Amino acid sequence: MVFGEEKMKLTWKIWLMIFVLILSIVSIVSIPPKFLERGVRISNVEKNSSVYEMGLRRDMVIREINGIKINDLEDFGNAINSLMDSEWDEQRIDIGTKKETFLGIVSRNFSEEFQVEEIQKTRLNTGLDIRGGLRILISAEDEIISQKDLEDIIEITEQRLNAYGLSDVVVRPRSDTSGNNYMAIEIAGSSPADIENLIAQQGKFEAKIGDDIIFIGGDKDITYVGTTGQDAGIYSCNNYADGYACEFRFVIYLSEIAAQRQADVTRNLSLNVSSGGQYLEKQLDLYVDDNILDSLNIGKDLQGRVVTTIQISGSGTGTSEKEAYANAQESMKKLQTILKTGSLPYKLKIEKIDRISANLGQDFTKTILITGVLATAGVFLLVFIRYRKIKLSLLVLSTMFAETLAVLGVASLIGWNIDLAGIAGIIAAIGTGIDDQIVMIDESMNHEDDERGLSFKRKIKAAFVIILTSYATTVASLLPLMSAGAGLLAGFATTTLIGVTTGVLITRPAFGDLLAMIKKD
Repeated sequence: MVFGEEKMKLTWKIWLMIFVLILSIVSIVSIPPKFLERGVRISNVEKNSSVYEMGLRRDMVIREINGIKINDLEDFGNAINSLMDSEWDEQRIDIGTKKETFLGIVSRNFSEEFQVEEIQKTRLNTGLDIRGGLRILISAEDEIISQKDLEDIIEITEQRLNAYGLSDVVVRPRSDTSGNNYMAIEIAGSSPADIENLIAQQGKFEAKIGDDIIFIGGDKDITYVGTTGQDAGIYSCNNYADGYACEFRFVIYLSEIAAQRQADVTRNLSLNVSSGGQYLEKQLDLYVDDNILDSLNIGKDLQGRVVTTIQISGSGTGTSEKEAYANAQESMKKLQTILKTGSLPYKLKIEKIDRISANLGQDFTKTILITGVLATAGVFLLVFIRYRKIKLSLLVLSTMFAETLAVLGVASLIGWNIDLAGIAGIIAAIGTGIDDQIVMIDESMNHEDDERGLSFKRKIKAAFVIILTSYATTVASLLPLMSAGAGLLAGFATTTLIGVTTGVLITRPAFGDLLAMIKKD
């Protein structure tokens, strides 16, 4: 059997593969191409901040600040630094985005109220293994979480992380083969050092006068939590013991019911003689998870009054004033977050934490790409040695690239993250595809079938029986991996399933017709 120059018309199967490949390219680069877009993307905006009130929102693209053109992160940093060169507390600022310009008055630290990142050059989403971040697996302490309770925990956790100002956060339910439910959290980029404590903390906030609970965290008792401007801030830093202490204060608004509760409790309190009669005899004690956080004096003018405005205070310490200031900010933000979102229904424990460096992910990716190039060369060489046909070797190679492109296109279309497990799944799918192509080639070149008078079409059909059987066993073996290890292998399983399914439905049939086009008896 030899391979010649016989030409055939493109079949509908080949046209279908071409259409899928074009659609994949469009899905990956988008129209117009994303790699031509300039500016920086807003990855997160703190609610109730000055820039939030201006109208800035997540996913907007900033292209100009006070007339300074922004093409990338370096331009953005230079624009912010130029604003910091002069002394000012508040000023008017113009921020031009892709669609409109926003004007407003901002404080000097306005750049801390939102985060930006480079615009992705493609629509492919990369996982934490590649871009870096934090992955946490959480379960309930000494409890079995029901699916409903897990949904409640996820909702509160998402609120906490969003209120905390973290960007690109994914919170998913997970379960293992034993039926245990978990919460998996992925946080891209860098995150505060104590973020694990915030996530796992039950966050039971209680404000008490004596043994009477006045209000608790969450929107049932608290209608507003101040975070910016005159409503919140660090007000003083002083020498303390061997270091420094910085005090923070912020305003909260109580519901009418909580305010009435406070009025009822304070109505019968006496004045504190040691304070000169300026405060009541008992304080408002603030507890987080049953540990006292602070105690606030209650002014005599508040006795028996329904007052909805409360000022919360606390402090942060450190060996230097800078460290104390940062710790005070961190403590304030953590307390604000708990007050906004309320407590979790269970005490949680962290089962597993993975901290992934973006540099490590890039090194892994480079290694995989180099390995992929070497593997591609090896496949081409082995196929050529086996069949001694350059066209056949190129057909196997081009089909392999087509399957990879199709998998990436589908992943881009559905928004699936490509992480290292996903890359391993693509490699596994490619390996399966090459095996199937070898089966099809060997079946088409079977001399015993030639002697029995079997046509090329019937040989390919026989090959597809083998391929479909192999596909069914592959799917059956991959499905348990979707939940095994609390879903940590889902990336590998999903990407492999996309790859082998795309191959069986699109590229394998097209390969059979392309094989017929270059074959000549």
